[in-house]
Amino acid sequence: MPTLNQRAVYPALLAACLLAACATPQNSARARPVLYPNAAFESMGAANANQVLNNCISHAQAQGLSASNQALASNAGKGAATAGVMAAVGALVTGGNGGDVLKRGAQGAAVGAAGGAVSGAYEEQYSPIYRRFIETCVAERGLKVLGWN
Repeated sequence: MPTLNQRAVYPALLAACLLAACATPQNSARARPVLYPNAAFESMGAANANQVLNNCISHAQAQGLSASNQALASNAGKGAATAGVMAAVGALVTGGNGGDVLKRGAQGAAVGAAGGAVSGAYEEQYSPIYRRFIETCVAERGLKVLGWN
């Protein structure tokens, strides 16, 4: 049976996991550029412009590029590892016993995961190389990407 101190860690770990899930790019696989209706767009028509865009997306994926920013998904894990180790070392330095070190390490990991998840939520969700590849591809065909949604 967990002690009262151990029970206090579980809600923090659950909150950190939920924050990490919220900060993970949920729709990055559907990342889609918005084309500006310039002269090239108007002359080829919306259907053909979208076909060019689809071909560029397929070409990017064929090159092994992905819309998701893999660095974003790892922010929560990095934060958890860093804060967990720092909290455990802090407990050792202040003379904590084995259980205290583990408890503080778990608490620190929960705080670090939450911080990593929140900071990750403010980062770009799409791979910059993927975006640049598609933007270059459509630009070579005279189209212009206005933004991404």
